[in-house]
Amino acid sequence: MEKIAKWRIKKGDTVQVIAGKDKGTQGEILRVLRDDCRVVVKGVNVRVKHRKPSATSPGGLEREERSIHVSNVMLVDPTDNKPARVGFKMVDDKKVRVSKRTGAVIG
Repeated sequence: MEKIAKWRIKKGDTVQVIAGKDKGTQGEILRVLRDDCRVVVKGVNVRVKHRKPSATSPGGLEREERSIHVSNVMLVDPTDNKPARVGFKMVDDKKVRVSKRTGAVIG
């Protein structure tokens, strides 16, 4: 499996799905799985699991987000909520992420 040399997204970022059944959906990144090159996005790729009742849980249908490949998401530009490519720039001796479309600093 190929590794990603430079991760441009991180936990807490807002991303938009650009491929797959949830294309166009925006959500927050809940988890980043670096070894598998995958991310878990809130409200995307939701699966239903049927659970039997137990002493700790009432059981029933449980909905959970599954991971999607990092190449299927794109970071959302904070200025206009549209997807944009990410670049890096030095600002005051600190490396920051910037939007390639607008040049705005991202988070």
